[in-house]
Amino acid sequence: MSYPLPYASHDLSGQVALVTGATSGLGERFARVLAQAGASVAIAGRREDRLESLSQELRDAGATVFAVPMDVADGASLAGAIDKVDEALGTITILINNAGMPDAQLATKMSLDFIDQVINVNMRAPFVLSREVARRLIKAGKHGRIVNIASMAAFSTMKGASLYAVTKAGVVRMTEALAVEWAALDINVNCIAPGAFDTEMLSGMRSRMGDGFIESNPRKRAGHVAQLDSTLLYLVSPASDAVTGTVIKVDDGQGGR
Repeated sequence: MSYPLPYASHDLSGQVALVTGATSGLGERFARVLAQAGASVAIAGRREDRLESLSQELRDAGATVFAVPMDVADGASLAGAIDKVDEALGTITILINNAGMPDAQLATKMSLDFIDQVINVNMRAPFVLSREVARRLIKAGKHGRIVNIASMAAFSTMKGASLYAVTKAGVVRMTEALAVEWAALDINVNCIAPGAFDTEMLSGMRSRMGDGFIESNPRKRAGHVAQLDSTLLYLVSPASDAVTGTVIKVDDGQGGR
């Protein structure tokens, strides 16, 4: 095989990407970035008005987009949602497991229903979606890239975020385990662990907890979502062919190492 110099193209023409949690924050940015790079993009989320608005905006910019309403907490519906994307765009070759929810409660105050919801959204859904996408890639004989979005909370947490931290640590281990299972099938599974980035979720944390946790960071700031673009593109492009089972921390020096 001949490798160009440098081997770092971000051209995703011919690829089909699914981004969960695409109605705000990191997921919305990821959808825009992948569409700009030439991929056909399926955007998934619960807020259908936002899905339609984003899909129309991307179409107006020349992208191929398919909006699929999805509540990742409803595990029984996930395979059907993948089928809809396959029918509309073709086999998914890039999966971005971005949808997630925080806890912001002490463990002793959580209801069982709330515990189940956080686990279902943050851990079960990425596992099930990865499985469903991998099944179809294997059947089609295609290579694939799965990128899970964890958090620096997987490595260093704070009071009132215990369940979120546990589930994100599970996402890290899931990444490593599935990478081993699918390596011989040319399905790369990697993970991004962001620190505090300026998103809707972070705004909710700030309203509940104040800005003390931001001010305690060495650079005393929250990151901008655009600062994750290059990491995302690296993990879904040919340049990372030999990278699987890896977690990339993008934390702006916030700690947790």
